[in-house]
Amino acid sequence: MSETRLFGCESLRAVGCGKAAGGNPLQSPHSIMFPSFCRRRFLLRIPGEVTNLLQSIHGAHSSYSSTAGSRVPSSELCPATVSYLISSGLSPAAAATTATTQRIRIVSPDKADAVRALLRDYGFADADIVRTVRSAPSILVNDPERILRPKLDFFAALRFEPRKLATAPCLLVHSLEKNIVPSIQFIRGIVGSDDQLRRGFSRVPWALAVDVDRSMRPAVEALRRCGLADAAISKLLVIQMGVLMTSPDRISEIFQELKAVGMCTSDSRFLYCFSAMCSLKRGAWRRKLAFFQSFGLSEGEVIKAFKTQPMLFLSSDETIKKKLRFLLDEVKLGVSDVIAQPVILAYSLENCILPRCAVLSVLMKEGKIRRDIKLLPALLGSSTVFSTRYVVRHADHVPDVVKAYEGKIKFQGFRHDT
Repeated sequence: MSETRLFGCESLRAVGCGKAAGGNPLQSPHSIMFPSFCRRRFLLRIPGEVTNLLQSIHGAHSSYSSTAGSRVPSSELCPATVSYLISSGLSPAAAATTATTQRIRIVSPDKADAVRALLRDYGFADADIVRTVRSAPSILVNDPERILRPKLDFFAALRFEPRKLATAPCLLVHSLEKNIVPSIQFIRGIVGSDDQLRRGFSRVPWALAVDVDRSMRPAVEALRRCGLADAAISKLLVIQMGVLMTSPDRISEIFQELKAVGMCTSDSRFLYCFSAMCSLKRGAWRRKLAFFQSFGLSEGEVIKAFKTQPMLFLSSDETIKKKLRFLLDEVKLGVSDVIAQPVILAYSLENCILPRCAVLSVLMKEGKIRRDIKLLPALLGSSTVFSTRYVVRHADHVPDVVKAYEGKIKFQGFRHDT
């Protein structure tokens, strides 16, 4: 069967969906133009802004090969392929491994160059292209027009950001008809709109790559069995679409773990705690609990902090330890006071906590704020609130606060000679 017949039409090309077309594909009168002889082998019924595009797309087949590039059975190393992969941003070692283990052979760079050019036309930055090639090098041997463009048109119509697609480039090599469209149909049927779909995708792009029947449907059914209402499931998928990659057994375990710490599905914080738990491996919850307790905290204090700031448990031990040690040793805060305001541990030490401490130190030295000021409340809040209260207000009389906030004056502690 020829490639044309496999694909379902001789030419399937949307005009105006990419960056080169200069605009929103959904607003362009020429954004979807397909030849009248394109055979419509299946009709996808997804209500919303991509219906017309989906009714015209037949899917893409990644089994393309030519003299320009191909997936080959041989494990022999092809120097030309390695050289091209290096020029695409891979390290020499990664290029050699990829060329061998993934059996990619690029005889002529023209086709691969066309793939990279097409990605660039659809808004992929150079860094995005490097990331895509590094993670899914087989994309370089796909036909850019017959195989890749329909997928890019599809994602452009959904307004999925290229930089997000670059974090899950497997979506660009999966079958549009067999994998991507069914996933979109299933998820959209739960979250209810393309806007919600985009939000969920932007947080966990690779969730779209999992199989509907083997992973997505069983996960949703498990959530229902555990007592989560459909409205809550919809919100959960927007918050953490990665739950679709979680096994039913693990979902049940998480419900039990949250129940054990006094969480119920009616609690407004439940979905966020569940989302965090989905990102933790089995046993990691208890290990994390013990880690925080090693600083002298009670189990109750740590659990309360988790309920307030669940994403805190996803930070590495080293990151948390570094922040805690600074707040305890340098700022002289009590560990119970810190954990009672766990959001402080979500702030960047280098980009937020240290500059704020430097500003407060300068103001103390100049006598603009009391030395016995309650430091923790002063450090908390948005950058706008902090800047207005402590930087803008004093900038004219104490110019150093601006330098301190910009990191040009380093924090040296809160003790100054009077």
